[in-house]
Amino acid sequence: MKIIAEAAQLLSINTPVLVIGLHEEKSLSLRHQEINAALDDVLGQAILEQEFSGKLGETLLLHSGNRLTARRILCVGLGQEKNYGAAQARQAIASAAELLQKKRISTLALDLDSFVTVAVALNQAAAAATEGIALSAYRYDDFRHDSAKDLTPLLREALLIYASDAEKRSVETAVAAALTVSAGVCLARDLVNAPGNVQSPQDFAARCQQEGEAAGCTCTILHRQELEDEGMGALLGVAQGSMREPCLIILEYRGAGDQAPLALVGKAVVFDSGGISLKPAEKMDEMKMDMAGGAAVLGTITAAARLRLPINLVALIPAVENLPSGHAIRPGDILTSLAQKTIEVLNTDAEGRLILADAITYAQRYQPEALIDVATLTGAVIVALGHQASAVLGTDQPLIDALIAAGESSNERLWQLPLWTDYDQLIKSDVADIKNSGGRPAGTITGAAFLKAFAGEKPWAHLDIAGTAWEEKGRPGIPKGGSGVGVRLLIDFLRMRAEQ
Repeated sequence: MKIIAEAAQLLSINTPVLVIGLHEEKSLSLRHQEINAALDDVLGQAILEQEFSGKLGETLLLHSGNRLTARRILCVGLGQEKNYGAAQARQAIASAAELLQKKRISTLALDLDSFVTVAVALNQAAAAATEGIALSAYRYDDFRHDSAKDLTPLLREALLIYASDAEKRSVETAVAAALTVSAGVCLARDLVNAPGNVQSPQDFAARCQQEGEAAGCTCTILHRQELEDEGMGALLGVAQGSMREPCLIILEYRGAGDQAPLALVGKAVVFDSGGISLKPAEKMDEMKMDMAGGAAVLGTITAAARLRLPINLVALIPAVENLPSGHAIRPGDILTSLAQKTIEVLNTDAEGRLILADAITYAQRYQPEALIDVATLTGAVIVALGHQASAVLGTDQPLIDALIAAGESSNERLWQLPLWTDYDQLIKSDVADIKNSGGRPAGTITGAAFLKAFAGEKPWAHLDIAGTAWEEKGRPGIPKGGSGVGVRLLIDFLRMRAEQ
């Protein structure tokens, strides 16, 4: 995807389509009046006759009939200006991109100034436009061969037009950074969409090493013998039902000298059948996405390294496969974790917290200033929040507040659930130190309460992305399949943290 920005006059742009943003209940700007005049008031009439109102994401495609150098004008609604921000700009531009792809148009120009308001500066509009276009121009089609000719072409080139050449450096910097972040999101999507038969834990680790080292990170991979030597009984317990070898992937990025790193831990169950506590057959195919937390962490640290953020990061990704077999753990088994806590396994489908327990314990060797884990941990979070938000829980309110703020700025929203000590009682075991399931009540909270037992004294937050990591139907900027959720949120969080 090629996105460039330049200062130019709208009426001089030779393009298959020029995209302009229009607010609801607001008159045309002077430059849009010029376009309307050149079109013999076609746009004005469409607005007058309520064919286009400017509601967020609404589109109106007009052919210029050789009256403009742009062969088409695509109007996209920005909603009411009082409710408008960078998230709305991104959504509107993604809606425009979706329509153009359906129309088999692969090149566009965009009037960047029309997406600028008091609330959204030009560089912010440039970043939103870049992300809206780049994330719409994504499709996982690695295995489509015979039907490839039937696929609509994706956007391949976009020109962002703005009036003032004085803004050149700011806009170009914003575009380059947004492309980097979008690449991190698309990397996460690729990994989540990859089928289980081509993505073993070892395959996933090799991709992490390749992507991490290309971005400037160091990579260490602990394989079975090293995991056994360390005593990671919880992680190995989950993995023992599969023939495919587990591993712990460690990526490090140093952008801030000797400062303590921030630790990111991502769950990577490359396929989750539930183990002996077998999942229902319906939609089990989607359980290739149970490594979305690890994918988000990889996408985040590679993007952060390429952006050269002034922060130190360590990413730990435990990678396993959870299958039933004669070697698999059983309900009632007791595992000994790296922290030397014993765990009664009541449900082998509550496996993510087991591998995270060992990874979180190992992360403390880096003496991080704070620790954040990201995981498709519980189906219960979908019952609580649907697919509109991820859950956040933790032990440090300032850390949680900062993550929530990043969720708002990125529009990857978080909602805090309580983690009172009362919930600890639900995971007390009669035969071990802790049990891996508290039953149906408060499932998301008891999952987090389990992780809290391994999180140590440093500030810790847990993001449950089970409801947001997979997109069922597809929407502007997020095609069907893996959403790549978490990357933009965490990058915004890291940027804010680096500025403190």
